[in-house]
Formats: sequence, C-alpha cells, structure tokens
Amino acid sequence: MQQLMSYMRCAMEKYNMIDDGDKVAIGVSGGKDSVAMLVGLAQLRRFYPKKFELIAVTLDPCFNDTHGDYSEISRLCEELCIPYIIKRTELAKIIFQTREEKNPCSLCARMRRGALHDIAKESGCNKIALGHHMDDAAETFMMNLLHLGQIGCFSPVSYLSRKDLYMIRPMIFASEKDVKRAINKNNLPVVKSLCPVDKKTQREDVKILLNNLEKDYPALRKKIVGALQRGEIDRW
Repeated sequence: MQQLMSYMRCAMEKYNMIDDGDKVAIGVSGGKDSVAMLVGLAQLRRFYPKKFELIAVTLDPCFNDTHGDYSEISRLCEELCIPYIIKRTELAKIIFQTREEKNPCSLCARMRRGALHDIAKESGCNKIALGHHMDDAAETFMMNLLHLGQIGCFSPVSYLSRKDLYMIRPMIFASEKDVKRAINKNNLPVVKSLCPVDKKTQREDVKILLNNLEKDYPALRKKIVGALQRGEIDRW
C-alpha cells in the first residue's frame, strides 16, 4: 500500500487535486481499483498536509433485479471511519432490459456519473474521486485513437460546471499491477462484477492489444502517459 500511496500523493500534488477543507466523495464500485483508492485516500488523510474529509458512495446497478452484497465494503468503511452510502438503482434494468443497449458501457458510465454527482452534491462534497489508473489512461488513449480517430484521454482533474464539482483521479501514476499488489498484500475485499458484458468490451480488447504490444515495446502504457504529459494533452 505504501508504494500505491506514494503514486497517489505524487499525482495529488502535481495536479493540485486536494485543497484544505475539501470533502471528497469516493466512487466505490467494489472492484479492486476503487477499493484500493478508498484505502489509499483514507490512509493519506492522516498525514497529508492539506486536511480533507471523505465519504464513500456505491451505486448498485442491481443486476438480475437483485441487490448487490456490499457488506464487506461497509465493514471496511467502518474500520476506516468513512461514512458509506449505498444507492440502489435500476441501471441494469434500464440498460439491458428496457433499452437493450448493444454497446452499454458508455450509457452506463454516463448514468452512473450523473447519479454520483447528485449524491456528492447532496452530501456537501466539492470533489469526486474516481479509481482510474495509468493502464486506464493508456487504454482510453488507444480507444480514442482506434475507434474515433482522435488524440485524447480523460483529464487528471476535471471541473463540472453544471454541478460545481471537481472530478479527481488520484491513481493515474499507478499501474494496474500496483493496484493488484496493494489489494493482495493487504487482503482487501473485492466485490465481483456481475455485469453481463464484463471482460467482453472494447476496453478489454484494447487491454489485450496493449499486452501484446508491450512484448515488443516494454512499458508502452507508461510511455503513452508520458506522451500525454509532454504534449500537455487534455490538461495532463
């Protein structure tokens, strides 16, 4: 966890993600990325020079018309002294039954973000933390290039003018391997995704492509993120 926290602190300081008095809503899906970020921010809160508050928010898609089991995440939040909000939604029903989306990820992401923004504002937060890491950034860059013919990525810090909220991504300098290592070494709970398209998306295809390319071009993901920074693309 110390290594992951060092990457997080580096990103937070480089992009001024945290200010004194911030109240940050952590988007917690229950997957390894969001859980690792939850614990990392909770521990950083103890000694980071700028004081901030945290809450954790889970949006349950209710796959198969059933409430997800987030009891282990709830216990973890209790141990970390972080208020935890679970919002039951009809995301799965709307996307897969009502609309029968062929490419559901984009709509799902937009709907989840909208609900997360609302909860953050209702809870008095001024910032939202998402668990995207360096691999996600490289994959997003490649997806934009291959599918849209565009050079771009999500930003380390984004301002949402309609909601007067900032979106921050503290793990952008950490690799997926760093996240997995932190989860395993600290025996942290992870909620298995029940999404019917899990591991069957365009992002998964790009992940496999980058894995294959890195056999000939080592550290390609890190190089892509470095290029985003040097090119000052999307506020990197």
